[in-house]
Amino acid sequence: MSCSIVYNDVHFTYQDGTEALRGLSFTLAHGEHVALLGPNGAGKSTAMLLSNGVLMPTSGEVCVGDLTLSKETLVRIRQRVGLVFQDPDDQLFMTTVYDDVAFGPRNMKLPKEEVDKRVGEALAAVSLEHISKKAPQDLSFGQKKRIALATILAMQPDFLILDEPSSNLDPQGRRSMMALLGSIDATLLIATHDLDLVWELLPRSIIIDEGRIAADGPTQDLLQNEALLAAHGLELPSAVRYKAMGAQ
Repeated sequence: MSCSIVYNDVHFTYQDGTEALRGLSFTLAHGEHVALLGPNGAGKSTAMLLSNGVLMPTSGEVCVGDLTLSKETLVRIRQRVGLVFQDPDDQLFMTTVYDDVAFGPRNMKLPKEEVDKRVGEALAAVSLEHISKKAPQDLSFGQKKRIALATILAMQPDFLILDEPSSNLDPQGRRSMMALLGSIDATLLIATHDLDLVWELLPRSIIIDEGRIAADGPTQDLLQNEALLAAHGLELPSAVRYKAMGAQ
């Protein structure tokens, strides 16, 4: 079932008084691949945690399809919106890779045959079906990142929300992650500082700063606007810099 995520004038204030979001409004439509950009402290992670109810808005609404985020709709929204954290150790806690990937489908009360099928498909999607019996702590960091993604893929959500999927990866791990993300058909929202990944994979970008949207539009327009990027703590991606150097 296709649906959209809508942020409607969303505000969020932490208990210490920090205003993380100050009237955030945007729509993520079914099938879109979108980057969420901005400097540290801009509100990116807060916005992502609101997508499936890890946090609840102080005011405003987050809607997923026909559901408005609330305590009553939380379970159904989390079945539609899968959140992949920056640190895979925040998601991997079982004794084997299989059990980590199976955790979500089991909680959905699916029959064993369906759980096995989903685990196999998710591990195949991240090219790690051969390590299903390994303990997560024995994996490389790059493998952990991919398994964390597999734990969400196994739940077959409408939306995948990823926080810094390429961070702290070595060059080979980063290339593998980029290839993997490029192969995913699901709707994606990715918060990242990796503007080369954004340039190559994500047609739309949203720049936020101080909890507000500073720009929202086609990636190749926004990421060639050096003044805009500089104003919000971002730099031109490598492809744009090299192109500019070649034109000189």
